[in-house]
Amino acid sequence: MIIRHVTVDCADPYELARFWSEVTGWPMSDDDEPGDPEASVKPPSPVPGILFIRVPEGKTVKNRLHLDWMPTQRTRDEEVARVIALGAKLHQDQRTPDGGGWVTLLDPEGNEFCIERSEAERASG
Repeated sequence: MIIRHVTVDCADPYELARFWSEVTGWPMSDDDEPGDPEASVKPPSPVPGILFIRVPEGKTVKNRLHLDWMPTQRTRDEEVARVIALGAKLHQDQRTPDGGGWVTLLDPEGNEFCIERSEAERASG
């Protein structure tokens, strides 16, 4: 068995998929259009996709599951700045003076996610 998608309930699947497509660099599904009840981003294999499904209720409490992202082309701090410029909001800054830690952000619908240090940053201490 493999994980095919991580599914996110949301108000506007197309717009949230568009945001995550910009964040990840993964393309949206060719079939997605504004107003559709679902939309998705397609990662490189074997990574599971992210599927966004419209639901009537809004997010009211902390996520029970969230994604931790590790940058591959930038440092953690560069990636945090880039993703905030795309529309994320700072939620909790857990960076430490020694360069460790992570940053918790909110996507445009308030879903939490974290950005950790890159492999290069981890290797350098």
